[in-house]
Amino acid sequence: MPFFVYILHPSKNDKYYIGSCEDITIRLTQHNSGRNKSTHSGMPWVLMHTEQFETRANAVTREMQIKKMKSKKYIEKLVSTTI
Repeated sequence: MPFFVYILHPSKNDKYYIGSCEDITIRLTQHNSGRNKSTHSGMPWVLMHTEQFETRANAVTREMQIKKMKSKKYIEKLVSTTI
C-alpha cells in the first residue's frame, strides 16, 4: 500500500500543516473532525498537495525534508505545482 505526504491549508488562517499517512482520505477526515489538537483550531482543512511513496520511511523522510525548509514560499511553490 502506498504512503503519502500531504499539505493542508485551513480556511481560518494562512498557515499550512504538513503530515504523512497511509490513507489520505481517512487522515483528512480525522483532521476535520477535531481528533488532533494540533490541527483542531484550523478546521476545516483543505488538502492542497500530496506526494506518494512506496514506503512509510520514504514518506516520513520527505515530510521532515519539507518541514526543515521552514519556508512558506517553498510550501506555496509545492502547492502551486499541484493545481
